[in-house]
Amino acid sequence: MSETIDKLGEMLKEEKWTGSGISNWNISNFNVLNELLESITENNEAKEAMELTNEHIDSSKNSIIALYLSGMISLENQLVDDTSFIILINIFAKNGKWNIVKYLCEKILSFGENKQALKTLAEYYTQENDQKNLYAIWERLIKIDYEEADIIKKLAIAKEEAGDIEHAINYYKKAIYRYINKKMVGNIGEIWTKLVAYCHEDIDFFLHVANKNTKIIGAEKSIILLEELYPKYQEKEDWDTCILILKRILLLDAKYGWARKEITSCFKQKYAENSHLEEYIRLSNLTQTWRHVHDAISDFEKHISFDAGNFVFHRTWDIGVIKNIDGDNIIIDFVKKREHSMSLKMAVNSLTSLNKKHIWVLKGVVDKDKLKAKVKGDAKWAITTIINSFESADMKKIKSELVPDVLTPGEWTTWGAEARRILKTDSSFGNLPDNLDKFIVRDKPISYEEKAYNKFRADAKFFNRLEVMEEFLENSDPDSEFFGEMFSYFTSFLNSSNVNENVVTSYIFVNNIIKVYPFLSPGLSYSFNELFDDIENLEELFSNINLASYKKDFLSLIRANCENWVDIYVNLFHIYLNKHTIEVLLHTGNKNRVKELFNDIITHFREYRESLIWLAKNADEENWYEKLGISYSELLISLIQLLRVTYRDIENKRDAANNRKYNRQIHTFLFKEGRVNNFIEEYPQDEVGRIFSIINDVKELDPALRAGLKDKIALKYPKMKFYGEEDVEMTMVSSRGLYCLQESYTKKQQELKHILDVEIPKNSKEIGIAIEMGDLKENAEYKAGKERQENLNIAVGKLKDELGRAKIVDLDTIDNQKVSFGTIVNLTNLDNNSSEKYIILGTWESDPANQIISYMSPLGSELLGHKVDDELSFEINEKVFNYKIKSIEKYC
Repeated sequence: MSETIDKLGEMLKEEKWTGSGISNWNISNFNVLNELLESITENNEAKEAMELTNEHIDSSKNSIIALYLSGMISLENQLVDDTSFIILINIFAKNGKWNIVKYLCEKILSFGENKQALKTLAEYYTQENDQKNLYAIWERLIKIDYEEADIIKKLAIAKEEAGDIEHAINYYKKAIYRYINKKMVGNIGEIWTKLVAYCHEDIDFFLHVANKNTKIIGAEKSIILLEELYPKYQEKEDWDTCILILKRILLLDAKYGWARKEITSCFKQKYAENSHLEEYIRLSNLTQTWRHVHDAISDFEKHISFDAGNFVFHRTWDIGVIKNIDGDNIIIDFVKKREHSMSLKMAVNSLTSLNKKHIWVLKGVVDKDKLKAKVKGDAKWAITTIINSFESADMKKIKSELVPDVLTPGEWTTWGAEARRILKTDSSFGNLPDNLDKFIVRDKPISYEEKAYNKFRADAKFFNRLEVMEEFLENSDPDSEFFGEMFSYFTSFLNSSNVNENVVTSYIFVNNIIKVYPFLSPGLSYSFNELFDDIENLEELFSNINLASYKKDFLSLIRANCENWVDIYVNLFHIYLNKHTIEVLLHTGNKNRVKELFNDIITHFREYRESLIWLAKNADEENWYEKLGISYSELLISLIQLLRVTYRDIENKRDAANNRKYNRQIHTFLFKEGRVNNFIEEYPQDEVGRIFSIINDVKELDPALRAGLKDKIALKYPKMKFYGEEDVEMTMVSSRGLYCLQESYTKKQQELKHILDVEIPKNSKEIGIAIEMGDLKENAEYKAGKERQENLNIAVGKLKDELGRAKIVDLDTIDNQKVSFGTIVNLTNLDNNSSEKYIILGTWESDPANQIISYMSPLGSELLGHKVDDELSFEINEKVFNYKIKSIEKYC
């Protein structure tokens, strides 16, 4: 044990033995502890000190030294647990040591905002009657305590008394939302009255408050609040807003007679100059209680819009203007039908009344060139006009109204981009809460926070909401009335017993948040390991985490907390293909695991299709071929074979969409980006031959492409002959090396040794004898000897190449979970229900007469990688085969 830890132990013992009282403590005692803490930190002994102090607290729960050091170590290590410090503060507060209480609170707050510390400090300044500092602490407190409402109200009153009405209003607005959440009806009414007096013109705010009040407390109270607001607009004769408020009241209580009477009165005031006003009220039964009020209002508003000079729209006759109304008869001038007469009832049912500023009206009556100039010169005006014409509109609707009537498609490209920018950045525009694609025009500019909140509420998808929340935190901070509700959505998942992707992602998100804002901690009662242990299907959960950053954070937590993290990283790599995972494995000394992973991808390319394509795209850039010894030629061969597989799967409609994508990606990588062409230029003849033989087997490829590659090879290697032509000089060997048994390998070695030790010396002797005969031009023995020598050299080259690429398979290591080299496959022929049996070995062991086939044969390559109960369908030599795998055994 170090000298520092020894000293700490002695101090704890002394405190316990002497029973040093609280009255003897002052700030200088804590300075001594701070010096000790510095030594602990410098010596990296925080863990030992924490264990010692916590152990001491178990037996002496009010130990000032232990509580202080435990609390400070927790704060310095950014731990959320502040229990020790809070206990310590309470001890000194109870004993009236307020100077020490202030010191301890400020210590905590130097590490970040803390609700309890601020409340205690506020109590201190209250006792000191220090209002300036008290208000400053209150302002800090309300930013982190989302339930605190009374303090906000006190701040509002203080600002009001000081004549700072603007800030008083802001505090009152914040307070009323919090009182609604706490269902404190009396306080809500008191603050509502204040705000009506100060800012009744902010109608959007009042309607929003009333709406929230209805959801949390109920409609009856909201009606009372709106009734109090209504006279302010009545006094101003703002009939449109009066009608808006009354409509909202009637939505809450459709049978409320007072509201129905008042809205009728407001309509009379608004349309006092309309000669048919009384008739339309009668026709709509607006004053008759037997008619549902909302139907009556709708009918009245339709009728009242029909007046001389107003515009209407008919789906056949286009835009029209009402010329005259005579009793029940209306005369309308339509663009396509002049002086048309129809009854009022028919007009109400078949026509749509249009505002004079409606985009359809403008397109019908304004000169096209002038309208185009206006639209192009003032995009905001055009957007506002179109949205107001239909109450809401998305970009598709805006485009349909302008193209081609006003703008050409080419003009729209530039104009549309500017329109999107305006809609996104201009606070005059908002979104419909239930449809984020549709925009609305707001009388009062919407704040960023409210816009984000509306977007959050409108989207029910978890990960979309998470992206909104992250964007919110980038542009705002938790000091918002909208933040609390959004944040609680994620914390609610932390209590779920079913651990899914939402729970894990919420855990990561909340932990990331409290690193920046510790005061937001919801008090998690479990560790990551406990959460991880409750995951039933890790691969499925990980796959369902839609945001890459959270996949990365999840992996980081796994690495920090799980002993078998390397195995988990490797298993999850195919779900989240990324360089970061590979870099972590390499930097932590797991080079061999990465090499095994990549080789497994190349070998089992059917199973890991996307992984193989990812590896191909990234291996060259990261120089993994050299760093890890990955064979470039084997990777290309696997890609070509996968290309052939995807063609067949597309034809058989097996996961066609994904296979088309893989097919395009492979084709681009190999041919469009010139990988095969470069391979031909840079690699030796035997390797090029192998590649081309496999490409040539992909019959679906463009014949011109194959012919072009063949010409390029012929130009590079003029003497090379191709598979299928006469006098073949080389055997094209399949990809992934040449797998074989030890017995076969030994036989090939013996064959090579025999040629080198017996056949070649014998041939050299025969050539020597022939030379001695003279006249080499006519010497048949000499020519036969040289021809034999050439054949022997070819045979030696071929054997050396095959032996060099041979990979001996240990049959004891064979896994019979899948068809592979060294397995016996029992099949059911689905065409005739017969049984077939094949032994899968290599080209050197192949014996079709005895059902031993090569894994590189057409049938063998189709069987590779499949499992029991898999059903296969493929084509060989223009014949379709259909099999089901009954069993797979190890070959002995």
